[in-house]
Amino acid sequence: MINRVVLVGRLTRDPELRYTANGAAVASFTVAVNRQFTNAQGEREADFINCVIWRKAAENFSNFTNKGSLVGIDGRVQTRNYENQQGQRVYVTEVVVENFSLLESRSDSERRANSSNNGNSNPNQAPNYNQQNQSSNQSPANNNNNNFNNQSNNNSNNSNNMGDPFADNSKPIDISDDDLPF
Repeated sequence: MINRVVLVGRLTRDPELRYTANGAAVASFTVAVNRQFTNAQGEREADFINCVIWRKAAENFSNFTNKGSLVGIDGRVQTRNYENQQGQRVYVTEVVVENFSLLESRSDSERRANSSNNGNSNPNQAPNYNQQNQSSNQSPANNNNNNFNNQSNNNSNNSNNMGDPFADNSKPIDISDDDLPF
């Protein structure tokens, strides 16, 4: 028997991390996966697939992802049922995640989150680091940077005297093919 699921998509919301009575972490989330074809209007539709992840992986997944994160999921399909408060039998089909991959860098994720939250007064919005960078461009910081650059230039001049072939990028390096490891 084979029961294998591989998904690549974006989270539709932040993962919901909970703990069982025994202290096991469990996170649930939904992944939006675009279909490979377009509908009659020429638009791409998406499937919204419910997923669940357990234990330490659930904590890591919750810490490193948020709404809109591009993720790769590897797991299996599982169907369960329970009786709701009205006494009706409810069937749930979900992907139980065994492995996941983060498919975009943290900076790309933050940039996307900032651009989607522009103009919103969202308290969960990532901090704007550009303001900090602008304030560091004042004269004392520039003086320190100039001093550092001067010291770096002096050090690179000194290293030329030591025979370092990588110290001055403007000169070609003389290496024969026999010296290369590949």
